[in-house]
Amino acid sequence: MLNNIIRNKQPITAKRLAHELQVSVRNIYRYIDDLSVSGIPIYGTPGIGYQLSDNFELPPLNLTEKELDALMLGVGMVTSWTGDELSIAAKSLAVKIESTLPSKLKNSYSRVIFAPDIKPNPIDKVQSRRHWESLHSSIKSQAVIQIDYQSLSEIKTKRCVKPLGLFYWGAKWTLAAWCKKRDDYRSFRVDRISCIEVTGGSFELTEKINLNAYVSFAKRSS
Repeated sequence: MLNNIIRNKQPITAKRLAHELQVSVRNIYRYIDDLSVSGIPIYGTPGIGYQLSDNFELPPLNLTEKELDALMLGVGMVTSWTGDELSIAAKSLAVKIESTLPSKLKNSYSRVIFAPDIKPNPIDKVQSRRHWESLHSSIKSQAVIQIDYQSLSEIKTKRCVKPLGLFYWGAKWTLAAWCKKRDDYRSFRVDRISCIEVTGGSFELTEKINLNAYVSFAKRSS
C-alpha cells in the first residue's frame, strides 16, 4: 500500500505518509527500508520527500469507466458496511486502483456513485462493526461461538453456534449458522446480537454442515 501512495502522490514526505496511514513517522522509515530491501526503487530528497524511480512502473489497469464505477462502489460498500479490518483493506485497494489507472482514465474519471454510511447512532455503528469483525474472524477460523441474541419478538436467548457466512440484505446483515440448540440451520440478525463469546472450540465443515447446504436450506424455507 505504501508504494502505491508514494506513486500516486509523489513527492510525499514521511510526515504526510504517516498521516495518510495513521502510523508514526518512525514506522514510515521502517516501511521505506523494508520496501527498499525488497527491490522497490524508492528514494528520498531532504525537504522534498519520497519518490519512486522514473523507470519503475506498476502495470496499468485496463478498465472502462463503468468497470471503475463498479469497483469503487464495491470498495465504498465494504468500507462503510463491514468491519474495521476489511474497511482498511478496502481503502488500501482504492489506493492501488487509483495508482495503477492509465493516465487518460485517471484524468477524465469523475466519480458519481457513492455508498455512504448512513447508520444514525454512532454507538450502534461501533458495536455493529465490532460484532461483524468478530463473526467474520470466527467464520474464517471455524471457531464455535456463543451469542446473546434478542429475537424480533424480544425474546432473549443464548445460542452456541457454528458460524458459516455473513449475508447483507440492503439494510441488515445476518449470520448464517448451525445452531446446536436447534440442531439445525438458523439465521441471526447481527444488529440483534448483544454479545459474542469465542468458546475455544472449533468445528469442521461436513457434508451436512457447510455454507452451500445452508443456502439450499434457506431456499427451501423461503
